[in-house]
Amino acid sequence: MITESNVLNPHQWVSQYADYLYLYAMMRINNEDTAKDLVQETFLAALEKVDKFEGKSTERTWLTAILKNKIIDVYRKRASGLTVNSAYEAEQETDDFFDEDTGHWKAKYAPQPIATIDGQDVLLKKEFNGILQMCLAKLPHLWRSVFTMKHLDDAAAAVICSELRVTQANFWVIIHRAKVSLRACLQKNWN
Repeated sequence: MITESNVLNPHQWVSQYADYLYLYAMMRINNEDTAKDLVQETFLAALEKVDKFEGKSTERTWLTAILKNKIIDVYRKRASGLTVNSAYEAEQETDDFFDEDTGHWKAKYAPQPIATIDGQDVLLKKEFNGILQMCLAKLPHLWRSVFTMKHLDDAAAAVICSELRVTQANFWVIIHRAKVSLRACLQKNWN
């Protein structure tokens, strides 16, 4: 049932939600032009579906759900374009971290403690987020998509596998390799 508090007001969408939706898309896509395009596409799709809004959520939640679907479409497109070479090269990079005989970390690459960020230091948070985005951008598209959906969107593994068309086993391998690569990048650039 639509109530006064959840009536759509398309004339206010840009002023009320554009910045929020843009930042949401940027955290997941890490490309300004694509993020801007996704926000515009979200508004257009919402206008086309305005009669389907049931009022079960707020306007912002509804627009965010539309944007999430647009982002997943980008992930799918990018993941389907993953070349064998880029996956192989990324796998080789993560394999370099471990001793072939024992499977343990090589001393040079062993995880080091990462400096924590005090909850009040806004500049440090901003700097860290910039480095994290740079490290995420270095991952192969499929890895970045899986990692982002899992750790930023809190999507379930089954949903990610279905949306990106990967097997459960492949999902866990990708998550592991993405974490290893991100940790190495953060250790190199943050500490």
